[in-house]
Amino acid sequence: MTDVVATNETILVVGGGISGMTAALEAAETGKQVVLLEKNPALGGRTSQLYRYFPKMCHPTCGLEINLRRLKANPRVRVLTQAEVTGITGSAGDYTATVKLAPRYVNENCTACGACADAVKTEVDNPFNYNLGKMKAAYIPSAMAYPQRYVLHPSIIGTADAEAAKAACKYGAIDLDQKEETIEIKAGAVVWATGWQPYDAAKIQPYGYGRYKNVITSVEFERLADPHGPTGGRILRPSDGKEAKNIAFIQCAGSRDENHLRHCSRICCMASLKQTHYVREQHPEDGKSTIYYIDIRAIDRFEDFYQKVQADPSVTFVKSKVARISEDENGNPVCWGVNTEGYKRYSNPHDLVVLAVGMEPSVKGVAIPANVVFDSSGFIEADPANGGVFGAGCASNALDVNRAVQSATAAALRAIQVVNKVARAEV
Repeated sequence: MTDVVATNETILVVGGGISGMTAALEAAETGKQVVLLEKNPALGGRTSQLYRYFPKMCHPTCGLEINLRRLKANPRVRVLTQAEVTGITGSAGDYTATVKLAPRYVNENCTACGACADAVKTEVDNPFNYNLGKMKAAYIPSAMAYPQRYVLHPSIIGTADAEAAKAACKYGAIDLDQKEETIEIKAGAVVWATGWQPYDAAKIQPYGYGRYKNVITSVEFERLADPHGPTGGRILRPSDGKEAKNIAFIQCAGSRDENHLRHCSRICCMASLKQTHYVREQHPEDGKSTIYYIDIRAIDRFEDFYQKVQADPSVTFVKSKVARISEDENGNPVCWGVNTEGYKRYSNPHDLVVLAVGMEPSVKGVAIPANVVFDSSGFIEADPANGGVFGAGCASNALDVNRAVQSATAAALRAIQVVNKVARAEV
Protein backbone atom coordinates (compact mmCIF):
# COMPACT_ATOMS: atom_id res chain seq x y z
CA MET A 1 0.00 0.00 0.00
CA THR A 2 1.40 3.39 -1.03
CA ASP A 3 1.53 5.76 1.92
CA VAL A 4 1.59 9.52 1.29
CA VAL A 5 1.62 11.87 4.26
CA ALA A 6 0.01 15.15 3.14
CA THR A 7 -1.91 17.97 4.81
CA ASN A 8 -3.70 21.14 3.80
CA GLU A 9 -0.28 22.82 3.81
CA THR A 10 0.98 20.43 1.12
CA ILE A 11 1.20 21.59 -2.50
CA LEU A 12 0.09 19.02 -5.05
CA VAL A 13 1.73 19.27 -8.48
CA VAL A 14 0.06 17.29 -11.27
CA GLY A 15 2.37 16.53 -14.18
CA GLY A 16 6.08 15.73 -14.08
CA GLY A 17 7.35 17.47 -17.19
CA ILE A 18 9.68 20.47 -17.13
CA SER A 19 6.89 22.72 -15.78
CA GLY A 20 5.76 20.35 -13.05
CA MET A 21 9.32 19.66 -11.95
CA THR A 22 10.03 23.38 -11.83
CA ALA A 23 6.92 24.18 -9.81
CA ALA A 24 7.60 21.35 -7.36
CA LEU A 25 11.23 22.38 -6.85
CA GLU A 26 10.51 26.08 -6.46
CA ALA A 27 7.88 25.34 -3.83
CA ALA A 28 9.98 22.74 -1.99
CA GLU A 29 13.04 24.98 -1.91
CA THR A 30 11.03 27.56 0.04
CA GLY A 31 10.33 24.89 2.65
CA LYS A 32 6.94 23.59 1.46
CA GLN A 33 5.99 19.92 1.34
CA VAL A 34 5.19 18.86 -2.23
CA VAL A 35 3.70 15.78 -3.84
CA LEU A 36 4.58 15.52 -7.54
CA LEU A 37 2.42 13.20 -9.66
CA GLU A 38 3.26 11.89 -13.15
CA LYS A 39 1.04 9.47 -15.08
CA ASN A 40 3.95 8.02 -17.09
CA PRO A 41 6.69 5.78 -15.64
CA ALA A 42 9.28 8.60 -15.60
CA LEU A 43 9.56 12.38 -15.23
CA GLY A 44 10.64 14.70 -18.03
CA GLY A 45 7.56 15.00 -20.23
CA ARG A 46 7.89 16.12 -23.84
CA THR A 47 11.07 18.05 -23.12
CA SER A 48 12.85 14.74 -22.58
CA GLN A 49 11.76 13.67 -26.07
CA LEU A 50 13.46 16.60 -27.78
CA TYR A 51 16.76 16.16 -29.59
CA ARG A 52 17.82 19.80 -29.14
CA TYR A 53 16.51 23.12 -27.84
CA PHE A 54 16.32 26.24 -29.97
CA PRO A 55 17.97 28.70 -30.38
CA LYS A 56 21.22 27.46 -28.81
CA MET A 57 20.87 23.95 -30.29
CA CYS A 58 21.90 22.39 -26.99
CA HIS A 59 20.52 19.09 -25.75
CA PRO A 60 17.68 18.83 -23.18
CA THR A 61 20.06 17.10 -20.78
CA CYS A 62 21.51 20.50 -19.89
CA GLY A 63 18.18 21.57 -18.37
CA LEU A 64 16.71 18.30 -17.17
CA GLU A 65 19.88 17.09 -15.48
CA ILE A 66 19.99 20.13 -13.19
CA ASN A 67 16.35 19.68 -12.20
CA LEU A 68 16.81 15.97 -11.55
CA ARG A 69 19.81 16.69 -9.36
CA ARG A 70 17.80 19.23 -7.35
CA LEU A 71 14.90 16.80 -7.10
CA LYS A 72 17.00 13.91 -5.81
CA ALA A 73 18.56 16.17 -3.17
CA ASN A 74 15.28 17.58 -1.84
CA PRO A 75 13.47 15.45 0.77
CA ARG A 76 10.42 17.75 0.69
CA VAL A 77 9.30 16.42 -2.73
CA ARG A 78 7.51 13.07 -2.85
CA VAL A 79 7.40 11.74 -6.44
CA LEU A 80 4.74 9.28 -7.58
CA THR A 81 4.93 7.99 -11.15
CA GLN A 82 2.21 6.09 -13.01
CA ALA A 83 -0.14 8.25 -10.97
CA GLU A 84 -3.25 9.77 -12.50
CA VAL A 85 -5.67 12.15 -10.81
CA THR A 86 -9.25 10.95 -11.23
CA GLY A 87 -10.94 13.68 -9.19
CA ILE A 88 -10.44 16.65 -6.90
CA THR A 89 -12.91 17.91 -4.30
CA GLY A 90 -12.78 20.79 -1.86
CA SER A 91 -11.71 24.41 -2.09
CA ALA A 92 -8.61 26.58 -1.70
CA GLY A 93 -6.72 25.50 1.40
CA ASP A 94 -8.56 22.19 1.67
CA TYR A 95 -8.44 19.91 -1.38
CA THR A 96 -8.62 16.13 -1.57
CA ALA A 97 -7.32 14.50 -4.75
CA THR A 98 -8.22 10.95 -5.70
CA VAL A 99 -5.25 9.35 -7.44
CA LYS A 100 -5.09 6.08 -9.37
CA LEU A 101 -1.69 4.35 -9.23
CA ALA A 102 -0.98 1.89 -12.04
CA PRO A 103 1.28 -1.08 -11.20
CA ARG A 104 4.88 -0.95 -12.42
CA TYR A 105 5.55 -4.61 -11.55
CA VAL A 106 9.05 -3.53 -10.51
CA ASN A 107 9.83 -2.38 -6.97
CA GLU A 108 12.53 -0.17 -5.42
CA ASN A 109 15.06 -3.03 -5.37
CA CYS A 110 15.68 -2.47 -9.09
CA THR A 111 19.30 -1.58 -9.95
CA ALA A 112 18.55 -1.00 -13.68
CA CYS A 113 20.90 -3.87 -14.57
CA GLY A 114 18.79 -4.85 -17.58
CA ALA A 115 18.62 -8.58 -16.86
CA CYS A 116 14.82 -8.55 -17.10
CA ALA A 117 14.94 -6.93 -20.55
CA ASP A 118 17.45 -9.52 -21.73
CA ALA A 119 15.10 -12.29 -20.61
CA VAL A 120 11.97 -10.87 -22.24
CA LYS A 121 11.27 -11.61 -25.91
CA THR A 122 8.07 -9.63 -26.47
CA GLU A 123 8.37 -6.24 -28.15
CA VAL A 124 5.83 -3.42 -27.95
CA ASP A 125 5.47 0.05 -29.52
CA ASN A 126 7.82 2.63 -28.02
CA PRO A 127 5.79 5.68 -26.94
CA PHE A 128 8.95 7.68 -26.18
CA ASN A 129 9.67 7.52 -29.94
CA TYR A 130 6.03 8.25 -30.80
CA ASN A 131 5.62 4.57 -31.71
CA LEU A 132 8.07 4.84 -34.62
CA GLY A 133 9.95 1.80 -33.32
CA LYS A 134 9.68 -1.12 -30.95
CA MET A 135 11.10 -1.75 -27.50
CA LYS A 136 11.32 -4.73 -25.15
CA ALA A 137 8.29 -5.20 -22.90
CA ALA A 138 10.67 -4.77 -19.95
CA TYR A 139 12.11 -1.30 -20.35
CA ILE A 140 13.43 1.97 -19.00
CA PRO A 141 11.58 4.80 -20.81
CA SER A 142 14.75 6.74 -21.70
CA ALA A 143 18.41 7.11 -20.79
CA MET A 144 17.60 10.03 -18.46
CA ALA A 145 14.49 8.46 -16.93
CA TYR A 146 13.78 9.21 -13.28
CA PRO A 147 13.22 7.03 -11.41
CA GLN A 148 15.91 4.94 -13.14
CA ARG A 149 13.89 1.78 -12.73
CA TYR A 150 12.53 -0.76 -15.17
CA VAL A 151 8.86 -1.21 -16.03
CA LEU A 152 7.05 -4.32 -17.22
CA HIS A 153 4.49 -3.66 -19.92
CA PRO A 154 1.07 -4.88 -18.70
CA SER A 155 0.58 -6.95 -21.88
CA ILE A 156 3.06 -9.59 -20.67
CA ILE A 157 1.68 -9.99 -17.14
CA GLY A 158 0.47 -13.57 -16.78
CA THR A 159 2.73 -14.82 -19.58
CA ALA A 160 5.95 -16.81 -19.70
CA ASP A 161 7.83 -13.59 -20.49
CA ALA A 162 6.86 -12.09 -17.14
CA GLU A 163 8.02 -15.21 -15.33
CA ALA A 164 11.28 -15.14 -17.29
CA ALA A 165 11.85 -11.54 -16.21
CA LYS A 166 11.23 -12.47 -12.59
CA ALA A 167 13.58 -15.44 -12.76
CA ALA A 168 16.33 -13.31 -14.34
CA CYS A 169 16.26 -10.64 -11.61
CA LYS A 170 18.87 -11.24 -8.91
CA TYR A 171 17.54 -8.53 -6.61
CA GLY A 172 13.91 -9.53 -6.10
CA ALA A 173 12.77 -6.40 -7.94
CA ILE A 174 10.11 -8.03 -10.13
CA ASP A 175 6.77 -8.04 -8.33
CA LEU A 176 4.11 -9.61 -10.52
CA ASP A 177 1.50 -9.33 -7.77
CA GLN A 178 1.34 -5.53 -7.83
CA LYS A 179 -2.20 -4.25 -8.32
CA GLU A 180 -3.75 -0.93 -9.24
CA GLU A 181 -4.29 1.26 -6.18
CA THR A 182 -6.45 4.27 -5.46
CA ILE A 183 -5.29 6.73 -2.82
CA GLU A 184 -6.37 10.14 -1.55
CA ILE A 185 -3.99 13.07 -1.11
CA LYS A 186 -4.72 16.19 0.90
CA ALA A 187 -3.43 19.53 -0.37
CA GLY A 188 -3.90 23.22 0.25
CA ALA A 189 -3.17 24.18 -3.36
CA VAL A 190 -2.82 22.44 -6.70
CA VAL A 191 -0.49 23.26 -9.57
CA TRP A 192 -1.83 21.71 -12.74
CA ALA A 193 1.08 21.12 -15.13
CA THR A 194 -0.13 18.36 -17.41
CA GLY A 195 1.53 19.87 -20.48
CA TRP A 196 0.50 19.43 -24.09
CA GLN A 197 -0.08 16.85 -26.75
CA PRO A 198 0.54 17.12 -30.51
CA TYR A 199 -2.62 17.83 -32.45
CA ASP A 200 -3.90 14.72 -34.24
CA ALA A 201 -2.55 15.24 -37.76
CA ALA A 202 -4.92 12.59 -39.16
CA LYS A 203 -7.74 15.10 -38.69
CA ILE A 204 -6.13 17.35 -41.35
CA GLN A 205 -7.42 15.17 -44.17
CA PRO A 206 -5.93 17.07 -47.17
CA TYR A 207 -2.42 16.34 -45.85
CA GLY A 208 -2.79 12.57 -45.90
CA TYR A 209 -1.14 11.81 -42.57
CA GLY A 210 -1.76 8.12 -41.93
CA ARG A 211 -2.41 7.45 -45.65
CA TYR A 212 1.00 8.49 -46.92
CA LYS A 213 3.90 6.96 -45.00
CA ASN A 214 6.29 9.78 -45.91
CA VAL A 215 4.12 12.43 -44.25
CA ILE A 216 5.09 12.66 -40.58
CA THR A 217 4.75 15.16 -37.73
CA SER A 218 7.36 17.51 -36.30
CA VAL A 219 7.56 15.56 -33.03
CA GLU A 220 8.19 12.33 -34.95
CA PHE A 221 10.90 14.06 -37.00
CA GLU A 222 12.55 15.18 -33.76
CA ARG A 223 12.90 11.57 -32.65
CA LEU A 224 14.23 10.49 -36.07
CA ALA A 225 17.04 13.05 -35.81
CA ASP A 226 18.06 11.98 -32.31
CA PRO A 227 20.96 9.48 -32.18
CA HIS A 228 19.02 7.70 -29.43
CA GLY A 229 15.91 7.54 -31.61
CA PRO A 230 14.46 4.68 -33.66
CA THR A 231 16.86 5.12 -36.61
CA GLY A 232 20.00 5.97 -34.68
CA GLY A 233 19.70 9.60 -35.71
CA ARG A 234 19.46 9.01 -39.46
CA ILE A 235 16.59 10.81 -41.18
CA LEU A 236 15.04 7.96 -43.13
CA ARG A 237 11.79 7.69 -45.04
CA PRO A 238 9.30 5.45 -43.22
CA SER A 239 8.11 3.96 -46.52
CA ASP A 240 11.38 2.47 -47.78
CA GLY A 241 14.14 3.35 -45.30
CA LYS A 242 15.94 5.58 -47.82
CA GLU A 243 17.68 8.75 -46.68
CA ALA A 244 15.48 11.84 -46.90
CA LYS A 245 17.43 14.79 -48.30
CA ASN A 246 14.68 16.99 -49.77
CA ILE A 247 12.34 17.76 -46.89
CA ALA A 248 9.27 19.99 -46.68
CA PHE A 249 8.18 21.61 -43.43
CA ILE A 250 4.54 22.72 -43.41
CA GLN A 251 3.73 25.35 -40.81
CA CYS A 252 0.42 25.84 -38.99
CA ALA A 253 -0.63 22.23 -39.60
CA GLY A 254 -3.98 22.44 -37.85
CA SER A 255 -3.20 25.68 -36.02
CA ARG A 256 -4.90 29.05 -36.53
CA ASP A 257 -7.80 27.18 -38.07
CA GLU A 258 -11.38 27.29 -36.82
CA ASN A 259 -11.81 23.66 -37.95
CA HIS A 260 -8.90 22.47 -35.80
CA LEU A 261 -6.93 24.62 -33.30
CA ARG A 262 -7.91 28.27 -33.10
CA HIS A 263 -4.70 29.41 -31.45
CA CYS A 264 -1.14 29.89 -32.67
CA SER A 265 1.07 27.36 -30.89
CA ARG A 266 4.06 29.75 -30.93
CA ILE A 267 6.79 27.12 -30.99
CA CYS A 268 6.07 25.51 -34.38
CA CYS A 269 7.94 28.03 -36.53
CA MET A 270 11.01 27.91 -34.32
CA ALA A 271 10.86 24.11 -34.16
CA SER A 272 10.91 23.85 -37.95
CA LEU A 273 13.72 26.41 -38.24
CA LYS A 274 15.65 24.29 -35.75
CA GLN A 275 14.95 21.10 -37.67
CA THR A 276 16.44 22.52 -40.88
CA HIS A 277 19.76 22.35 -38.98
CA TYR A 278 19.33 18.59 -38.67
CA VAL A 279 18.97 18.29 -42.44
CA ARG A 280 22.04 20.41 -43.12
CA GLU A 281 24.13 18.52 -40.57
CA GLN A 282 23.32 15.16 -42.12
CA HIS A 283 23.61 16.32 -45.72
CA PRO A 284 25.87 19.39 -45.86
CA GLU A 285 26.33 19.11 -49.64
CA ASP A 286 22.91 18.16 -50.99
CA GLY A 287 20.40 18.53 -48.16
CA LYS A 288 17.43 20.78 -48.92
CA SER A 289 14.70 22.15 -46.66
CA THR A 290 11.58 23.96 -47.85
CA ILE A 291 9.44 25.81 -45.31
CA TYR A 292 5.86 26.50 -46.37
CA TYR A 293 4.53 29.22 -44.09
CA ILE A 294 1.77 31.77 -43.60
CA ASP A 295 4.05 33.99 -41.51
CA ILE A 296 6.99 33.24 -39.23
CA ARG A 297 6.68 33.84 -35.52
CA ALA A 298 10.20 34.52 -34.24
CA ILE A 299 9.78 36.90 -31.33
CA ASP A 300 12.34 38.58 -29.10
CA ARG A 301 15.71 36.82 -29.05
CA PHE A 302 14.63 34.32 -31.72
CA GLU A 303 14.83 36.85 -34.55
CA ASP A 304 18.59 36.35 -34.92
CA PHE A 305 18.10 32.59 -35.18
CA TYR A 306 15.47 33.11 -37.88
CA GLN A 307 17.76 35.39 -39.86
CA LYS A 308 20.57 32.82 -39.76
CA VAL A 309 18.27 30.17 -41.20
CA GLN A 310 17.06 32.63 -43.86
CA ALA A 311 20.67 33.13 -44.92
CA ASP A 312 21.24 29.38 -45.33
CA PRO A 313 21.23 28.59 -49.09
CA SER A 314 19.93 25.07 -48.40
CA VAL A 315 16.68 26.47 -46.96
CA THR A 316 13.86 27.84 -49.14
CA PHE A 317 10.87 29.75 -47.77
CA VAL A 318 7.57 29.55 -49.65
CA LYS A 319 4.85 31.88 -48.39
CA SER A 320 1.84 29.64 -48.77
CA LYS A 321 -0.62 27.49 -46.87
CA VAL A 322 -0.30 24.13 -48.62
CA ALA A 323 -3.73 23.20 -49.98
CA ARG A 324 -3.21 19.45 -50.19
CA ILE A 325 -0.66 16.66 -50.41
CA SER A 326 -0.69 13.80 -52.91
CA GLU A 327 1.73 10.96 -53.57
CA ASP A 328 3.51 10.18 -56.85
CA GLU A 329 4.40 6.76 -58.28
CA ASN A 330 7.71 6.71 -56.37
CA GLY A 331 6.07 7.28 -52.99
CA ASN A 332 7.18 10.92 -52.89
CA PRO A 333 4.72 13.29 -51.19
CA VAL A 334 3.80 16.21 -53.46
CA CYS A 335 2.78 19.58 -52.00
CA TRP A 336 0.17 21.55 -53.95
CA GLY A 337 -0.72 25.19 -53.47
CA VAL A 338 -0.15 28.80 -54.49
CA ASN A 339 2.88 30.89 -53.57
CA THR A 340 1.29 34.17 -52.47
CA GLU A 341 4.48 36.04 -53.34
CA GLY A 342 3.77 36.26 -57.07
CA TYR A 343 0.69 34.00 -56.92
CA LYS A 344 2.37 31.12 -58.69
CA ARG A 345 0.89 27.64 -58.49
CA TYR A 346 3.20 24.84 -57.47
CA SER A 347 3.23 21.05 -57.19
CA ASN A 348 6.52 20.25 -55.48
CA PRO A 349 7.68 16.67 -54.81
CA HIS A 350 9.73 15.98 -51.67
CA ASP A 351 11.36 12.95 -50.06
CA LEU A 352 9.57 13.65 -46.79
CA VAL A 353 6.94 16.09 -45.52
CA VAL A 354 6.99 17.21 -41.89
CA LEU A 355 3.79 18.68 -40.46
CA ALA A 356 4.43 21.29 -37.76
CA VAL A 357 1.42 20.25 -35.68
CA GLY A 358 0.12 22.55 -33.00
CA MET A 359 0.05 22.19 -29.24
CA GLU A 360 -3.19 20.98 -27.71
CA PRO A 361 -3.51 21.19 -23.92
CA SER A 362 -3.48 17.75 -22.29
CA VAL A 363 -5.74 19.20 -19.62
CA LYS A 364 -8.79 18.73 -21.86
CA GLY A 365 -11.33 16.32 -20.45
CA VAL A 366 -9.58 15.54 -17.17
CA ALA A 367 -11.00 15.66 -13.67
CA ILE A 368 -10.21 19.20 -12.56
CA PRO A 369 -12.77 20.82 -10.24
CA ALA A 370 -15.73 22.16 -12.20
CA ASN A 371 -15.14 25.79 -11.25
CA VAL A 372 -11.76 25.99 -13.05
CA VAL A 373 -11.95 28.43 -15.98
CA PHE A 374 -10.66 27.50 -19.42
CA ASP A 375 -10.22 29.62 -22.53
CA SER A 376 -11.71 28.71 -25.91
CA SER A 377 -8.72 26.46 -26.71
CA GLY A 378 -8.92 24.51 -23.46
CA PHE A 379 -6.01 26.17 -21.61
CA ILE A 380 -6.45 27.01 -17.91
CA GLU A 381 -6.99 30.73 -17.46
CA ALA A 382 -5.81 32.75 -14.48
CA ASP A 383 -9.12 33.48 -12.80
CA PRO A 384 -10.15 34.05 -9.14
CA ALA A 385 -12.84 31.40 -9.64
CA ASN A 386 -10.10 28.76 -9.81
CA GLY A 387 -9.46 29.11 -6.09
CA GLY A 388 -6.25 27.30 -5.21
CA VAL A 389 -5.81 25.54 -8.57
CA PHE A 390 -3.20 27.14 -10.84
CA GLY A 391 -2.29 26.25 -14.41
CA ALA A 392 1.42 26.03 -15.17
CA GLY A 393 3.39 25.72 -18.39
CA CYS A 394 1.53 24.40 -21.41
CA ALA A 395 -1.57 23.62 -19.36
CA SER A 396 -2.03 27.40 -19.25
CA ASN A 397 -0.84 28.42 -22.74
CA ALA A 398 1.18 27.33 -25.75
CA LEU A 399 4.74 28.03 -24.58
CA ASP A 400 8.35 27.18 -25.36
CA VAL A 401 10.51 25.59 -22.66
CA ASN A 402 11.87 28.88 -21.34
CA ARG A 403 8.44 30.48 -20.95
CA ALA A 404 6.97 27.27 -19.54
CA VAL A 405 9.56 27.37 -16.76
CA GLN A 406 8.69 31.00 -16.03
CA SER A 407 4.99 30.12 -15.93
CA ALA A 408 5.65 27.23 -13.55
CA THR A 409 7.64 29.45 -11.20
CA ALA A 410 4.75 31.93 -11.10
CA ALA A 411 2.24 29.13 -10.40
CA ALA A 412 4.41 27.84 -7.56
CA LEU A 413 4.48 31.31 -6.00
CA ARG A 414 0.68 31.54 -6.11
CA ALA A 415 0.34 28.07 -4.57
CA ILE A 416 2.79 29.05 -1.81
CA GLN A 417 0.66 32.12 -1.02
CA VAL A 418 -2.42 29.90 -0.58
CA VAL A 419 -0.77 27.46 1.83
CA ASN A 420 0.83 30.35 3.73
CA LYS A 421 -2.66 31.67 4.40
CA VAL A 422 -3.68 28.24 5.66
CA ALA A 423 -0.64 28.14 7.97
CA ARG A 424 -1.38 31.61 9.36
CA ALA A 425 -5.02 30.75 9.93
CA GLU A 426 -4.05 27.70 11.99
CA VAL A 427 -1.63 29.59 14.26
